[in-house]
Amino acid sequence: MGATRPALPQPAGIDNRVVVDGVTLSWRDLPELSLPAPAAVLAHRARYALAAARHHAVHGTELLLTTASRVDTAMRAELAEAGFTVTDTGGADLAPARPRAGEAGRLWLLTSGTTGRPKRVGHTLESLTTVRGRQPGRTWLCPYAPGSYAWWQVVTLSLTQPGQHLVVVEPDQLDDWPALAAAHGVDAASGTPTFWRRALHRDPAALAEVPLRQLTLGGEPVDQAILDRLREVFPTSRISWIYASSEVGAAIVVHDGRAGFPVEWLDRTAPGRPTLGVRDGELVVTSPYHGAGLAGPVRTGDRVQVVGDRVLITGRLDSDEINVGGSKVSAGAVRDVLTAHPQVAWARVGARRAPLLGHLVVAEVVSTPHTAGPAAEAALVRWCADRLPDYAVPRRIRVLTEIPVKETLKSDV
Repeated sequence: MGATRPALPQPAGIDNRVVVDGVTLSWRDLPELSLPAPAAVLAHRARYALAAARHHAVHGTELLLTTASRVDTAMRAELAEAGFTVTDTGGADLAPARPRAGEAGRLWLLTSGTTGRPKRVGHTLESLTTVRGRQPGRTWLCPYAPGSYAWWQVVTLSLTQPGQHLVVVEPDQLDDWPALAAAHGVDAASGTPTFWRRALHRDPAALAEVPLRQLTLGGEPVDQAILDRLREVFPTSRISWIYASSEVGAAIVVHDGRAGFPVEWLDRTAPGRPTLGVRDGELVVTSPYHGAGLAGPVRTGDRVQVVGDRVLITGRLDSDEINVGGSKVSAGAVRDVLTAHPQVAWARVGARRAPLLGHLVVAEVVSTPHTAGPAAEAALVRWCADRLPDYAVPRRIRVLTEIPVKETLKSDV
């Protein structure tokens, strides 16, 4: 008989509970995968994405992990050309066009593609694990798309710390996640503002039944209205918002219940902490959690405004600014005014071409549930006119019945 192979070191959270596809198991019980190096795993279901993450934690195989829906034919060919074996958990694999040796310990993330084609950003399990201090026991809800930066934040917490259990939401469970969370004892949840707005809009009573002690928001601009509405439902919970990206990692964490971060945080330096700056209205971050090759100040592409003692992140530079007859309008600022209206659960602000002025401000809104009726366009225009300069007031407001959401849990506000 051959010699017994020594057992490989297991992650500290290997025995944490994982609820996936309605089944309760542990990280240890997930399917065993045999992955080549380097591998690009295109997951159709969360079970296989989690198994790939565990495989990397144990073996260190170079890995790019994402959902199959995010990778088109051209991207598959691009990955194969870069030396990856493209492993589709629900379809045909693709061999590398230029085979190469894998880089041990390397993890690749795809950017969101908000400003164009998704790009690869290199990380390691170490750079993605930003919660290191011992945490109180929690059962976390994970609604994010596998392989996204936010997904890795929740997954690394569960993999690396005992007592951090995981309940995974598949896309077909997204509308009814509060019932799933309540059934499995979820007491901590992370999601985008759109994710939380949808839950408040669809069934606030069901949301209130989830015994949440920790709520986290990120991935989109966080305004005061959503923080206040969550505080009404969860008056004793800790509510946090996080600014993070594939490029600079988790850079800002705020727990004080206010939108934005304190202005005194700008240009503050401390060992092991990101340094935040503003250059020409753009957020600049120097982070110890940055992706490979991104050391030093990184221009994030996000627009910021200093208002009083807070620095507010309003949106992407390339989409936040609307030029109305030579006057600059922040779409994010108009959105914040609309979502502050008691009858508005969600808003998206954009531009429409117009003669003479170039563009006019337009908006879409979803009314809050259980009001006397949908918010009236004329009343919302008056609300904006009382709080914004005339050129920033939306000239057309369309009322939708449902809050739109993408696979990223964002609605491109």
